[in-house]
Amino acid sequence: MRPTNTHTVTVPYRGGAERRGPVTMGQANMIRCILRDDPAQINIHDVWPAPAGAGLDAAIDALRALVVRHEALRTTFPPGPAAVPAEQMVAAEGEFTVTVLDHDELPAATTPYADTLADLARAERFVLEREFPLRITLVTLAGAPAFAVVVSSHAVADGSALAVLREEWQALLAGESLPPVTALTPIDLAVEEASPAGLRKSRASLAHWEQIIRTGPQAMFAEPAATGAEVRAPQLTLRSRRGARALARVVERTGSLPATVLLTAWCALVAHRAGQRTCVVAVPTSNRFTPRLARSVNTVSQDALLSLDLREPSFDALLRRAWGAALNAYRHSQFDSLALWEMIGRTTHERGSRFTRDVVFNDVSTLPSTQAGTAVGTADGPDPELSWSQGQDLPTRILAFVFRTDPVLHLGMWADPALFPREQAEGFLEGLVRLLEAAAAEDVPFTSLTEVTGVRPVERGPDWQQVDGCWVSPPAVADALRQAVGGLPVHVAPAADETGGLTAYVAAGGSALTPAQAHAALMDLLPGRPGVLAPRRYVIVQDPPSPADRTSDWLRQQILSEGNGRERSM
Repeated sequence: MRPTNTHTVTVPYRGGAERRGPVTMGQANMIRCILRDDPAQINIHDVWPAPAGAGLDAAIDALRALVVRHEALRTTFPPGPAAVPAEQMVAAEGEFTVTVLDHDELPAATTPYADTLADLARAERFVLEREFPLRITLVTLAGAPAFAVVVSSHAVADGSALAVLREEWQALLAGESLPPVTALTPIDLAVEEASPAGLRKSRASLAHWEQIIRTGPQAMFAEPAATGAEVRAPQLTLRSRRGARALARVVERTGSLPATVLLTAWCALVAHRAGQRTCVVAVPTSNRFTPRLARSVNTVSQDALLSLDLREPSFDALLRRAWGAALNAYRHSQFDSLALWEMIGRTTHERGSRFTRDVVFNDVSTLPSTQAGTAVGTADGPDPELSWSQGQDLPTRILAFVFRTDPVLHLGMWADPALFPREQAEGFLEGLVRLLEAAAAEDVPFTSLTEVTGVRPVERGPDWQQVDGCWVSPPAVADALRQAVGGLPVHVAPAADETGGLTAYVAAGGSALTPAQAHAALMDLLPGRPGVLAPRRYVIVQDPPSPADRTSDWLRQQILSEGNGRERSM
């Protein structure tokens, strides 16, 4: 699709107060990602359809009004002594540009064209200290606005913030007046976070995360096909009126909230497919459950880490547990991200694990602006309706975005194709609809999940076992440790005591290998190996026995040193 005319409009603005203050915890986390990651992956975008009859000047004036209205859109991050800026500066006046692409005609389906424009704008890194944080392309048809493609720096907005901006832009173009802003500004939020109460909240959040990372499964998808730390996953979109009707009936039957019902169904099906007794899932939009942040134009959403115990007999029993577990996770989703990763590094080193954000569930359906920007679809055609689109690189195994729950259940899923080939991915989402339909009629016993949903648990084989709450392949542990210590002979076996862990025997020969060196070397190899958990104990012996596959023979060898290899005792 080629525009017939392209030009750039420079838009000056003036209004609001000039301010300077600290960055928020969410901003600091995102700025680290912006400085480190591929900009095409960390930058975000949204498409804003223009109301019929809107004029070009009105569309640009509405953009100007949004910039004046929201401090985040007038924010830059001056450099400081540290790598990550610690301050933000809000301008009282300035200017930004809008690229206008005029067309004689547009295709009936504009999404691929809009995605192409967004991809081009997302490819370049934002210059945090001086660049306006939005890149705006206004697509017009014979001079009349059709839609805007808005690419944002993740340092000033998240997906929910862009949805709020979309709603307000459309309201302004429809001639509506916007109410005063009551949500916290980024600087006001940062001041709250730095207060004694805010710091106590952050410490409590770290303790919540540490408990899950220390005791839960290190990876939801620890299985033979799960390899690598990052996957490229295509998007599978589900639209289902059946699913929406079933969800509404479950809500009516149980008295639960739609978001809790859907989260429970998702966790139950993920854990069933993964063969896990606990579902650990990151819920990114957690912080917006408070009224002062629900409509904040800011990058406020930090992960809530939810650990849901699946050892319940039925769907209703799990649903009753899920509400409290989710609320507890939401309360513990405000933290200093640098302190979080320091804690994760310490905790995983001590446990001998690798924290993986395998499952992400992002429900943005409760934002009216999100629902306004999603197509309902027609009542004709297959139900559920499944469609595929281009993929993207993700540091996760399965990601879901819930866009709408009524009158159609509309969600997008990105799943590791090695774990979910196309047919199985479609079967998983169809199984989700079937689970909701079954739960709409009556409580569903979890012993019947395979029969009800058509989704089967993964088969791991006899070499896999549960160790410290994680699925582990001892032969894979031995192979990884052998590689880590430079090819020395290695034997891995269950611990002789009741700890439930593994013991590794390493024949060091003439080398001066220590348990700490063996553990550190193995930890360096853990990324991308979800079936490998470090042994609880390392026994360094002089020579390997013959044969070298029996634990009793290794126990008779001369022991040079032994220990857990951690900095402090487990």
